[in-house]
Amino acid sequence: MRSNSKRIVSLFLSLALVLGMLLVPMENKAFAEGENVKKITIVHVNDVHGRIKEGDYDGMGFGRMATKVNKLKEENPNLILLNAGDTIHGLPIVTISQGETMIRLMNEMGFDAMVPGNHDFNYGYDRLVGLKDVAEFPIIGANIIKEDGTKDFEEYIIKEIDGVKVGIFGLTTQETKYKANPLYTEGVNFVDPIETAKSMVDKLKEENVDIIIALAHIGVADDADPSTIDIAEKVEGIDIIVDGHSHTEYPEGKAVGDSLIVQAGDHLKNVGIVNVELTDGEITKKEATLFTKEEGMELEEDEEIKKVIESLDEEIKPIMDKVIGKTKVRLDGEREIVRTGESNLGNLLADSVIKHTKADAVILNGGDIRTTIEVGEITKGDILTMLPFGSYGVLLEIKGIDILNAIENGVSVYPDTFGGFPHVAGMTFTFDPSKEVGNRVDELIIQGEPVDLNKTYKLVTNNFLAEGGDKYDSLKNGTLVAEYEALEEILINYIQELGEVDIKTEGRIVAKERKEEPELVVPDVKPDTKPDIKLEIKPDVKEEIYVVNPGDVLWKIAEKFGKTWEELAKYNKLKNPHLIFPGQKILVPVK
Repeated sequence: MRSNSKRIVSLFLSLALVLGMLLVPMENKAFAEGENVKKITIVHVNDVHGRIKEGDYDGMGFGRMATKVNKLKEENPNLILLNAGDTIHGLPIVTISQGETMIRLMNEMGFDAMVPGNHDFNYGYDRLVGLKDVAEFPIIGANIIKEDGTKDFEEYIIKEIDGVKVGIFGLTTQETKYKANPLYTEGVNFVDPIETAKSMVDKLKEENVDIIIALAHIGVADDADPSTIDIAEKVEGIDIIVDGHSHTEYPEGKAVGDSLIVQAGDHLKNVGIVNVELTDGEITKKEATLFTKEEGMELEEDEEIKKVIESLDEEIKPIMDKVIGKTKVRLDGEREIVRTGESNLGNLLADSVIKHTKADAVILNGGDIRTTIEVGEITKGDILTMLPFGSYGVLLEIKGIDILNAIENGVSVYPDTFGGFPHVAGMTFTFDPSKEVGNRVDELIIQGEPVDLNKTYKLVTNNFLAEGGDKYDSLKNGTLVAEYEALEEILINYIQELGEVDIKTEGRIVAKERKEEPELVVPDVKPDTKPDIKLEIKPDVKEEIYVVNPGDVLWKIAEKFGKTWEELAKYNKLKNPHLIFPGQKILVPVK
């Protein structure tokens, strides 16, 4: 009996154990289905403007960004890498190849999609279409439609990651029609982003996607019409808007309705990261952060991407050495010259811009010019070294009073060196440095006529000054009409047309010298001497020699010896006392 009882008990225990083993996985499976969580990481950049490498005024560079992306992939392989435009134009490393070097680097980085920004059309529409074939990722633009109704860019893509369907569509700002050279988008329309977005959401919902992303180069500027905020407010169903164009930093994104707008500033100063969680196919979390340059600089560059960038540098060397013309004269770009007065190189640059744009006048800043070009052959490398910043032309409709105020600002610290010292074409001006700041310009001539303060002129400047750089606040009063290529591209084309450069300073900018006080003459009158005989009395004068250093200006040298700059100018018989050169000897009279 006891033996049978033990067997029965043992049988029940065994059965319970087997049932337990069967039931536990079933319960776990039911739990997993109820809490099926998927995580997607979206990494995004915008407005890179050719900043491939780290720089003092630029971001972390692609090498360090690649290291960060790889670390994120280790944490979550479900990663999408997006670019919100204005990428393939900016610095020489990308402009020399008309954007191809950037596209090839993005291929190596593993980008999943890009939307064109307005400056991505700076080489012309056909060039961008051609680069689409070089790209190993889709360039998408749902609202880019040719006048014949055809489209060269895909409207959207769908990526399936870990069972999650992500729909991504592209939107490009309508401002491209004038925020790039208008000639480059003739025959192409950028249709209403809001209506396009509504259509894309409907199409992607029919595809049963789980996440809808608008990859947009639209921006959130107050004058944008529409802005990305308008799109988020008026279009339902967009989960995330990865944005560009306004160079805005959103450290945690900006929630508008059900949409999360993200943007990462510019020039790779930040890399945007969005972590998305889906529970049972529904989005339950959207969290945005920015990975900053400061954090990026703590990382080592990814070796593979570093080697790619080095090889791209090597590839462009032969192009940099290409001769584009020659010059019979030294083209003076020395700091002490271009930041204090008229320069033949400044004139050449301004002339190239006015010819290209057909504007009434041009104002550029001396600080944009970095080197001198010596007599002889001129290479592309010479120009790209001389203009290293990728500044581009901006056409404004602006009142004469604002142009006058701009020139007043440009000469405000004269005779000190100033990066904002103006170099001009289509205009000339005379100013008196002895007068108070803001009231120094005596005469401003535009197109051969005295400036009409109430007249609206077409003025070209560069993007830096147009945004108020170097305190050119009055230029912000102008109305933007068009944007053009980089200044170095315009100048290169101009020199190629000229073949040979022979340009001088020609009095476009004249600083009035102060009137010298007449030399003291004391008559020595004696009873037997005629009173009209004058004898000049001069003190016994000794001289010291001062050798001019880089950065010196005459008034500072004078201060060291307790003199005025007028005294030194007169004693040394300087024709232009405001142009002195390193190595020049200045004689200083000492009693």
